[in-house]
Formats: sequence, structure tokens, C-alpha cells
Amino acid sequence: MSQAVSLKAQLLQRIALDGPLRLSDYIQACLLDPQHGYYATHDPLGAAGDFTTAPEISQMFGELLGLALVQAWQDQGGGPCVLAELGPGRGTLMADMLRAAARVPGFAPELHLVEASPALRDVQAKTLSAYQVTWHDDVSTLPQARLFLVANEFFDALPIRQFTRAGRGWSEARVGAKGDTLQFGLTKPTPMEALAERLADTADGDVVELCPAAGAIIAQVTERIARHGGAAIVVDYGDWRSKGDTFQAVRDHAPCDPLADPGAADLTAHVDFAALAAATACAATPMVEQATLLHRLGIGPRAQVLAEKLDEQGSEDALQSHLAAYRRLTEPSEMGTLFKAIAFHPNGTPPPPGFDTGKLP
Repeated sequence: MSQAVSLKAQLLQRIALDGPLRLSDYIQACLLDPQHGYYATHDPLGAAGDFTTAPEISQMFGELLGLALVQAWQDQGGGPCVLAELGPGRGTLMADMLRAAARVPGFAPELHLVEASPALRDVQAKTLSAYQVTWHDDVSTLPQARLFLVANEFFDALPIRQFTRAGRGWSEARVGAKGDTLQFGLTKPTPMEALAERLADTADGDVVELCPAAGAIIAQVTERIARHGGAAIVVDYGDWRSKGDTFQAVRDHAPCDPLADPGAADLTAHVDFAALAAATACAATPMVEQATLLHRLGIGPRAQVLAEKLDEQGSEDALQSHLAAYRRLTEPSEMGTLFKAIAFHPNGTPPPPGFDTGKLP
């Protein structure tokens, strides 16, 4: 019996005993089951994995975000601090950030990573073998200290609840079973206080997704920033205010049925940046598209410098790969507009470079 079938059997048993599962409970089991969950059994990144993130595409992404956080550190007077990442993948982003930050005198942070996957922790330890790293299962144990934090494609993997409007009530998505087949269903409509304000911008049949864990995590991170100083940058795919069914599964770089093989595919949903901003204990910047942020941080000149070096070396294949990576990060048809970013910083301090000040929508 395969791992995925074993997890499916467990889920079918839970449904038989307790009834259909909330979508959030299904996602939690599929991703984080300690024996059969996706993140417990897979290295999902890169060409051999199921998806490729921005740091795996180009070193420029991490370099620019790292220098943006270092500038925020300088703007707040420097000094001891913690540098942290949520969901660090293979550690590539953090390695690129630290390499760029090493040029800045006096920046010597404690390094903390929040990672639930044992498999990925092992990979991160190898990538960051030159550094002393402290790992955390969740953000609650991060130090109460000045905190500079990055989260790239972290919040999209948190479990969501999904609701379909019906009149002035909402039907919640459930995962049930028909025989040995998992299938989606809906509860009977009921009013929901948490979605009361969404009656103004939705109609019957519209889908709204909530991610309770996201707000709790942002609240804990920004409480530290409000109290001790620091900044956080979040980059993910999504938009301002959730609307529509965005729940999806990816396997071998292609979409697949999220119910077909539990534990074998990555499950994600678009991030609601408005909900992140609403949960903050400090200042939040307006959301900005990834392409805009990277251009403001200087990706154009940085890409040109790297291209000239590759051209001088006569590395035509490497040069074309580099230019393709630049386009993938910035062009609207690629990641440029689908991915967004938001930053958090103490009230009364400037935001990290690349982000605007001003009122939120």
C-alpha cells in the first residue's frame, strides 16, 4: 500500500466516523501528516520537484530582498537583530540574502528559520552550513527581539476554509466520500459573522476563502516588530481581498485533482493580502506587484551587470538562461503581476525600500 493510498484510507475512515471534513482539515492532513503528508515526504522544489519558486529561478530575487531588509535595519539604527524566514524551502533565498547582506558592515543577525518539514530542514542545513541556524516549528517561538523577516510563497500553503454565498448565508466546502472516492460537497447555507462585510461585494454563487492561520501568524510576527523594531516582507501570489475558487493542486509542475491522491501533490490557494494587512499590530504598506517591487529595488541594473559578466565569459547558454529568469520574475505573462508583496514596519519608521507609504484600500 502506497503512502498516498494509506493517507486516503485514513481520511476515508475519518469521514466515515465524523462526517465530511472541512477543507482546512483536509489540507492540513495532506500537507503535514507526519508520516504521509506532502511536506513530510517530498522535496517539492526545482525541476525534479513539483514547482519552482522565485529564489530557485534567479539569485537576484534574494539579493534584492536581502538588501531591502538591510536598508530597513540601517534606517532603524542598526544593532543586534534576528533575520528570519517563514517556509525557507531549500534555503536558497536566505543564502542569497546573506551573501548580499555580507557587504554591509555591522549586519550580523541571529538566523532563525520557521520550517515544519523534516525533509526540508535537512536540505536547508546543507545550504546554510556556513551559518548557525535555529529552527522553529512555528512563529510563536521566534525571539522577542528586533526582527527582520521574509516570507516567500509561505502563506499560499496554509489551510483555507472556502465558502459559497447563498442568499445572505454561506455554504462551506466539505470533503466527503462516495464509496472509496473523495468528493467535494457543501453545507447548508448559514449566516456567518466573519463574512458579514462580504455581503456588500459578493452575489449568490460567489466564492470567498478564509485563512485563519494567516492572520494569527501575521499578528505574532508584527507584535514583535511593533514592540522591538524590524520589518517583514511577504511575497506570494494572490490579490487584495479574496474572491473566487483559488484552491489548487500541483504535481510535476502541472495542475492535478486535489482529491485524487492525498499527500502526493502540493495544495495551495491565493493569498488575501487585505486579510494580512487587517491582522497587523504595526504599520502595513499598500500591496505592490512583484515586478514593480523588483524594478524599484534595481533588478534591471543588476540583471544588466550579470548579463555583461556572462557575455564576457562567452557563456551563451547561461546568458540566455539568466535573461529568461529575469523575464520570468518580472513580465506580466509570467510572475510579474500574479505575485504581490506587502511589508510591515513599526509605526513612525519608513517602510522597506520598494514599498509605498499611504492609506490601504
